[in-house]
Amino acid sequence: MDKKFKIGIDYGGTKIEAILIDENGKEIKRERSGYDKNYKSGIETVKKFVENFKQESRQDATVGIAIPGFLSNETGLVHNANSDWLNKKSFKKDLEKELSCEIKMMNDANCFTLSESIDGAGKDFKSVFGVIIGTGFGGGLSFNKEIIEGANQVAGDWGHQPLPYPTEDEKNTEIKCISPTCGRPLCAEQFISGTGFADIFNKKYNTNYKSPEIVELDKNNDERANEEFKLYEDRFARLIAVMIGIFDPEAIILGGGMSNVDRLYKNLPDIIPKYTFSEKVRTKILKNKHGDSSGVRGAAWLWN
Repeated sequence: MDKKFKIGIDYGGTKIEAILIDENGKEIKRERSGYDKNYKSGIETVKKFVENFKQESRQDATVGIAIPGFLSNETGLVHNANSDWLNKKSFKKDLEKELSCEIKMMNDANCFTLSESIDGAGKDFKSVFGVIIGTGFGGGLSFNKEIIEGANQVAGDWGHQPLPYPTEDEKNTEIKCISPTCGRPLCAEQFISGTGFADIFNKKYNTNYKSPEIVELDKNNDERANEEFKLYEDRFARLIAVMIGIFDPEAIILGGGMSNVDRLYKNLPDIIPKYTFSEKVRTKILKNKHGDSSGVRGAAWLWN
């Protein structure tokens, strides 16, 4: 389908963002809106955005949607969504009925990866692994500017895999994943996500900081913060080494709140070779180009 304009929707847990871009990726319009946390309100908000943006473009446009979960290719139902009112719902089919058009829908981490692969930090690379590190920890794989979903639609979604080569201290953290479908004590998300990083810090030092506050402590030469970041970087390097051993991407693009920690881009490349089975690590560790806009841009690019 060859249409000049593309509409992207990023369906978040509390807000829905929409973007209108042209065929070259130029942003024409962008808006964000809150909605009631229920299925009907979400559909109505998406419909409003699409109708307004189609009117703005003065012609028809493709529609792509990023969701915080997975749309099953077998059943057409949503699974593992943080916005739990989406789970076990035929969200794509119901939206298509409301919008009277075909839409494409994919996990938000995949949309982030697609955006950065097409015209973001990974545009000059063939193979890209996109990683979102925020309240959660997820990822997606791209090859030749196309997402690899995999047979089970979880390729690159490494958040709930166990932390590799755990130390005795890590084994004894006694922090278990809060997800009812995981519950593992060495779940990587509990160590690498911004939330998990802060939880470990606060438990160790009997504090009540959020991850951005710990970042500021580190910038101000706080010894505790510096020590925890050293541990964090080593843990993250171990995970990246496993991914390099499986997918071996040319570039790894970081997104989410923890992607703003500048020291990661300096220190990770020096630590990763300790854990990889190769004579040299050529994979680039890069910060995203489009920031919070990557998810919504990737949703639009589903029709690339």
